[in-house]
Amino acid sequence: MESYERLVGQTLDGRYKIERVVGIGGMAVVFRASDIVAHRTVAIKMLKEETARDEAAVRRFINESKAVAMLSHPNIVSIYDVSVSGESKYIVMEFIEGITLKSYMKNKGPLPWEEAVGYCKQVLRALIHAHGRGIVHRDIKPQNIMLLNNGVIKVADFGIAKLPNAETVTMTDHAIGTVYYISPEQASGLEIDARSDIYSTGVLLYEMATGRLPFNAESPVSVALMQIQDTPTPPSEINPEIPHGLEQIILTAMEKSPKKRFQTAEQMFRWLDALERNSSIVFKPLSTPIEQRTSGNTSGKKQQKERRADRNYLGASMLPIILGVSFAFLFACIISAYYLWTEVLFNEELNKTYILTVDNFVGTEYYIGMEDALAVRDYAVTIEFVYDAETPAGTVIAQEPKANDKRRVETGKTPCKLELTVSRGTETFQLPDCLMQDYRTVEDSLSKVYGVVPVIVEDYNVAVSSGLVYRTEPASGSTVKMGDTVTLYVSRGTEIETKMVPDFYGLSELDARIQIEKNDLTVGSVSYEYSNERAGTVIRQSRRAFDSVPEGTAIDFVVSLGPETAPEDAPQP
Repeated sequence: MESYERLVGQTLDGRYKIERVVGIGGMAVVFRASDIVAHRTVAIKMLKEETARDEAAVRRFINESKAVAMLSHPNIVSIYDVSVSGESKYIVMEFIEGITLKSYMKNKGPLPWEEAVGYCKQVLRALIHAHGRGIVHRDIKPQNIMLLNNGVIKVADFGIAKLPNAETVTMTDHAIGTVYYISPEQASGLEIDARSDIYSTGVLLYEMATGRLPFNAESPVSVALMQIQDTPTPPSEINPEIPHGLEQIILTAMEKSPKKRFQTAEQMFRWLDALERNSSIVFKPLSTPIEQRTSGNTSGKKQQKERRADRNYLGASMLPIILGVSFAFLFACIISAYYLWTEVLFNEELNKTYILTVDNFVGTEYYIGMEDALAVRDYAVTIEFVYDAETPAGTVIAQEPKANDKRRVETGKTPCKLELTVSRGTETFQLPDCLMQDYRTVEDSLSKVYGVVPVIVEDYNVAVSSGLVYRTEPASGSTVKMGDTVTLYVSRGTEIETKMVPDFYGLSELDARIQIEKNDLTVGSVSYEYSNERAGTVIRQSRRAFDSVPEGTAIDFVVSLGPETAPEDAPQP
């Protein structure tokens, strides 16, 4: 702690004044700081000095900034700035007044099932948003989930997230995530997708509802093997107050095979939503694989044969036959009535139709992706932007239907049509701070909320991650109006310089090393072997001469030891 306390009071890059140390983790230290330009409190996540020189740690750090910059959602921690070029490598994020969900669970123990479902739905909203943009978190656990004082959940730490169309951080020690929450395919080193996050969310929900992890052992390897092989204890055996429907959701999310789990975070969200509306609901299992259905049919035929045999056995007299038929008919009527009753009460499909009480959106803040987030809650949203000098830009000023109106909706088919009117503020306004944000989010916000015309200019920038805005014209804070053009300068990342590989054949080892350094390449492995070439000269190289390779590429080469001399007492031919 003391080594980082010395930074308190210092100002990073002339903008972020560090106030205090908030916490220290395995790879980074988090500070509370004041952004003296934007006049707001921020959190600064800085790589530790011992890890800042670790290429893998820096790559994970950059990965996190790229992932969060692509997202804009109220249940995901926002990122404002990133710096990886200097000695101090840090990310500037929104400051969260709260604690980790893990700390909260340690203090409270098992959560009431309603509270656990509420938190889980917020996590799923964040995952719906992330998965919709091709990002898989890969490390969902309560340590990476912040709980604000007002009950809002914020998902954090996208350091090992799988990004779309990008090189992903390798799943090694720090990057594999906590074994208590990883999916079987992660533990096995297999290909993963969004369903891995669903498994981890199932583990999280299990822990919240029972106060215990589904798998625990003395070593991480043992836990990983349990994730792959073992079946968790049913949650209701630990906490009998858990509704049967919640147990179904947890165990479905934690199926070993991704094909048997919820296929999307939205699907799991809908089941939780239905459970909140009806705590006694019993869900129909997800579709079973073809081979299971086939075996089930075989079993059914066998049972039919057995039933026919039983009925033949009763054929000793007419009375037993009449009684048997009457009983069978009565029994069939009872079964049919029971089946119809359970279908009406508990069938998930039928329970998709319900009466929705319209929420109050007036006075809330519009955000990019709000339409997608509300779609999960069975709203079909259209937005109209208008100028209103009395209301800050981005604030909802009217809605139709009104708050508390009732609408009949059918989940996934007939949503509630919702029209929101959002203020653009005054016709002239100050351009907001767009720096270090994903250009697509900025572009959407400027065009939709403010009515300006964004123009994208891309260029290489060694200090800024690819896809982030590093400058605007006019600058932030300038006065603009609807229809004005705003140029967004977007980083393409570090420009990769290429070098031509020299021909080292026949050069001495020393000359080859000199040529490598002259051409901004690096020496890889050097090996030696006997050959007919002159001793001490290069006879092979790992990269072909005159190929173009990235600057700093390592070149391996083989040096001749000369002809291998035969021993004097060796037999002569």
